[in-house]
Amino acid sequence: MNIEFQSKTEIKLLQEKKLRELLLYLQNNSPYYQKVFEKNMINIDKIIHLEDLQQIPFTEKQDLQLYNEEFLCVSKEKVIDFITTSGTLGDPVTFVMTDKDLDRLAYNEKISFACAGVKNTDIVQLMTTIDKRFMAGLAYFLGLRALGAGVIRVGNGIPELQWDTINRIKPNTIMCVPSFILHIIKYAEEHGIDYRNSSIKKVVCIGENLREQDFSLNLLGKRIKAKWDVDLYSTYASTEMATTFAECEYGCGGHHHPELIICEIIDNNGNIVKDGEAGELVVTTLGVEGMPLLRFKTGDMVSFHTEKCRCGRNSMRISPVICRVNHLLKYKGTTLYPPAIYDVLDNTHYVENYLVEVSLDENGNDAVLVRAGVKGVNELDGLIKELKDLFRARIRVAPEIEICNADDLRKIIFPDLNRKPIKFIDKRTLKI
Repeated sequence: MNIEFQSKTEIKLLQEKKLRELLLYLQNNSPYYQKVFEKNMINIDKIIHLEDLQQIPFTEKQDLQLYNEEFLCVSKEKVIDFITTSGTLGDPVTFVMTDKDLDRLAYNEKISFACAGVKNTDIVQLMTTIDKRFMAGLAYFLGLRALGAGVIRVGNGIPELQWDTINRIKPNTIMCVPSFILHIIKYAEEHGIDYRNSSIKKVVCIGENLREQDFSLNLLGKRIKAKWDVDLYSTYASTEMATTFAECEYGCGGHHHPELIICEIIDNNGNIVKDGEAGELVVTTLGVEGMPLLRFKTGDMVSFHTEKCRCGRNSMRISPVICRVNHLLKYKGTTLYPPAIYDVLDNTHYVENYLVEVSLDENGNDAVLVRAGVKGVNELDGLIKELKDLFRARIRVAPEIEICNADDLRKIIFPDLNRKPIKFIDKRTLKI
């Protein structure tokens, strides 16, 4: 029986067994973690329960960048796939996967798609890239292949090609970044395509939240549903985790796969938070051969939901990502997370798109600039004042506002090589 449906006690026992296997594997094969264990005088034989993980220091993105090859646990001859992900020091971080890791990745996506209701009789159109050293597109293809579903690898962008493919092959499911759904809807409306009566019945979404913390649809989700009555499923994943959290039919958080990953949530001091509280997600990957990670800080703020789901699973569920930890702002004496700024802009009808830029002022304090894309507005001064008043009413402080042409701004928000739209640029890290 699937471990997610077993009791919490059985789930914990399985994770502790796999944790002990991982620690032994790292001690025998990982140059990086061998040094960590030695430097911190860690006896892995004494790490028996999940709670004992707190004896081990965290692994951070910067460690992966500075000591990249030391994380490799196999000879390079065993590496099948090379992947890169963004780094904190500017250059990408290289990840590798062995044949065994690719099998694990396929299994992860297979059970994640199944959780989201995808069946072997479905045809799924992938509006995600499978090249450019990204893991995601390859992972989705492998998972759908393992599930036995049909796959159409269209890639990202090009609404004309997306609709041509839908009309020709008639998939019932698409997978894409949710904001792109609005783009293909707009294209359909402009070109007389009857999208509401197309073959598409379901969308599995990546990269952006569809829901609020109470699991109700957020503004993006509501806009999609108002236009197109398709079933929406959220997922959450990252290259470092090589694991996906996918919603089930009840849409109450991404389900945890206990056999693949151990999860913790920590506060700003590195301590485990109380049940139900939000904090930074820390993960330990299980069953990874090439580059397993121990207590890796993801940088994402989330919370856990541990009550049994209506689908019958007993594994915990992860909330929509609240924000990136390093995106916390201290602005004019107010603590802000970017989603609070987004919320004001998303609910302002004449703002078509936007970009939030954060830098440091001459005193080393956070400075916030909102570049708002609008159309058909002539009185810019009055518009800027109105937007600032809206910000003061909602979040007590008003950022600097720059009115931009929406089409020009769209080219920055949706660059060709990015899978997800860029809404936040943090220039603070560029300062010395």
